[in-house]
Amino acid sequence: MTHPSSYDAALLQQARQLGTSTLHEASGLAGSSVDPAIRPVWPGAAVAGPAYPLECSPGDNLAIHIAMERAPRGSVLVVSTGGFVAGYWGEVLTVAAEAAGVAGLVIDGGVRDIAALAARRFPVFSRGISMRGTIKASAPSVGKPIGFAGTPVAPGDLVLADDDGVLVLPAARVADTLAQGQRRADKEAAMMQALQEGRSTLELMGLTQWRDAR
Repeated sequence: MTHPSSYDAALLQQARQLGTSTLHEASGLAGSSVDPAIRPVWPGAAVAGPAYPLECSPGDNLAIHIAMERAPRGSVLVVSTGGFVAGYWGEVLTVAAEAAGVAGLVIDGGVRDIAALAARRFPVFSRGISMRGTIKASAPSVGKPIGFAGTPVAPGDLVLADDDGVLVLPAARVADTLAQGQRRADKEAAMMQALQEGRSTLELMGLTQWRDAR
């Protein structure tokens, strides 16, 4: 199965290196940042890939099981649950995801089996952690555009997640955002070199009029 938007390995690596904060600033899209309450479940987790969005009913993870058969390899599952925290995902689904080539999970609900997820180094970003299990009775939406905690997500959008949070870039804006992000990163690298040489942030940012402010 092909994805509506494919991203080559070099582009995904560049996105991970630039990071969510730089690319959010570069995008100019206020709505591209996901609710900051959605955090990595183990430190250092990071993932970049095309979104595969789906929606679960509260306390029901059937849609995830369906998505596991439909999602193209390399996808990041973006799962809306309406903010209901339960154990929608654990070690069994992680093993299934690895076998299916799913790159990572972003969910506005909960996950469990955290020690196993960390040991397997599978990137998971969630609103919470919960030992409470789920039923399998309904699947409101699989592979279609959704609203994810207030952020619109369509299949093939670029999802980037790291320790700073989760970013969703519309597919049509990815190339321009990465180019702008690289320019921003290069400028910041030059600034940090100047700081190491003894210059100040007030000077470098054109804020010297505030030096004597009280």
